[in-house]
Amino acid sequence: MSKIAVVRTGGKQYVVREGDVLRVEKLPAPTGVLSFDDVLLTAAADGSSVDLGKPKVKSRVEAKVTKQGRAKKVLVVHYKAKVRYHKKYGHRQPFTEVKVEKIS
Repeated sequence: MSKIAVVRTGGKQYVVREGDVLRVEKLPAPTGVLSFDDVLLTAAADGSSVDLGKPKVKSRVEAKVTKQGRAKKVLVVHYKAKVRYHKKYGHRQPFTEVKVEKIS
C-alpha cells in the first residue's frame, strides 16, 4: 500500500508520493539524501487512514537530490506611459530537484 504526504519546504506545500520527482526552492544540500521533517499530513493512497498534524506529524519524508539548477528566464518589464520610462530585466529562480525515496 502506497502512502502520500504533504510536505512544507521553501514556504510552499507539496503533495508527494514515493517515487515522485519535484522541484523545490533551492536547498543547501548539494548532493545525497535529505529528509523533510516538516510533514503536515500522511495518508494511505486509498484514503483509508489519514494522520493529520496540528501543525505537524511525527513522520519524515526522505528524498534524494538529483539536480540543482536554475529555471528558465522570466522577463520583468516596467513601463510608464508618456514619460519615456521603461526598464527591462530578467530573473532565473534557483531550484533543487529531489526524488522522494521513502515516507515513514
